[in-house]
Amino acid sequence: MDVEQRLYALGQAARFDVCQATDRPADAPVRDELAGCIFRAVRRGGGCTPLLKVLQSSVCERDCAYCANRAGRDARRSTLTPEELARTFDDMARRRLVEGLFLSSGMCGQADQAMGRMLATVELLRRQYEFRGYIHLKILPGSDPVAIAQAVSLADRVSVNLEAPTPARLAALSQIKDYGGELWAALETAQALRRKRPTWVSMTTQFVVGAAGEEDRELLTTASRLYRQLGLARVYYSAFRPVPDTPLEGHPPAPLWRQNRLYQADMLLNAYGFAAGELVYDQGGMLAREEDPKQAWARAHPEFFPLELNRATRQDLLRVPGIGPTTAERLLAWRRQGTLTELAQVKKAGAVAGRAAPYILLAGRRPQHQLSLW
Repeated sequence: MDVEQRLYALGQAARFDVCQATDRPADAPVRDELAGCIFRAVRRGGGCTPLLKVLQSSVCERDCAYCANRAGRDARRSTLTPEELARTFDDMARRRLVEGLFLSSGMCGQADQAMGRMLATVELLRRQYEFRGYIHLKILPGSDPVAIAQAVSLADRVSVNLEAPTPARLAALSQIKDYGGELWAALETAQALRRKRPTWVSMTTQFVVGAAGEEDRELLTTASRLYRQLGLARVYYSAFRPVPDTPLEGHPPAPLWRQNRLYQADMLLNAYGFAAGELVYDQGGMLAREEDPKQAWARAHPEFFPLELNRATRQDLLRVPGIGPTTAERLLAWRRQGTLTELAQVKKAGAVAGRAAPYILLAGRRPQHQLSLW
């Protein structure tokens, strides 16, 4: 195959690695000349950034039970040299087809060999082609601290995929990967190195949801620990989809509504000040399908409501359904200018007023037409 054909094949092979929080399928690259593996990454604040999302190589010696690129699976394999990939990316960037790179790889040879090829690609882009845009670089399991340091020095974002919330759950997916020694240790090493950088490098991880029988409580407890201890920017949740000719080909897919609920709960941990143990789970440790996690928490804590918006702290405001961080900041600012008395003011601040109304007081009064929940 020529370079363009291999690039397209490696873009298809990379589609299982999630890099945005959305319930839209992450496996729909746009076909447009060389852009067969362009991924439209949705930014948190809105809008899209076109990324070349690609593997350096789809040859892999690992045994992950869910993975289309796992060792022993009958699939066509492709590889690009650092020179080929860097040159092709530079051409795409100059033609404004892409604005950034998301680069991962199968584990072909030792970790440091596979990691070395990716690092060589990125170094060519930074040094020879003088690319100063966004690069997300995957840190492969078992990478040497020297390689991790180089990744942190070259990339804007680095990531290590834990895939599962605990060592026992990971063992159901792979007999080779070492949860503590390879994966968690790599995150700790990257975190220590990031603290020494003059410019901030963000870090993320990914869980495969529903492949190992894990509970939502397990996933969110580990996510909370990652945010607190290792300063991760995001945790991504990828709903499991069975792949033919893998050990889990007969395993049922995870529903997208579960992935969506996990993202909603994760936002409460990452931006709203909730702890994983505060969230409402059923007896099986799962989030409710019928109700978003914040609403479920509010219904479970009638003693907290109704909340007087004119006296509530920012932390308390974030407990109200329909009020997010931006709205909370506006309400706090507006309170310094006068008393909040009307639901219209809450709506103007950005709240989903109908959702917030049953849980609030405005100058000691329930909003007009509000129905009591208790």
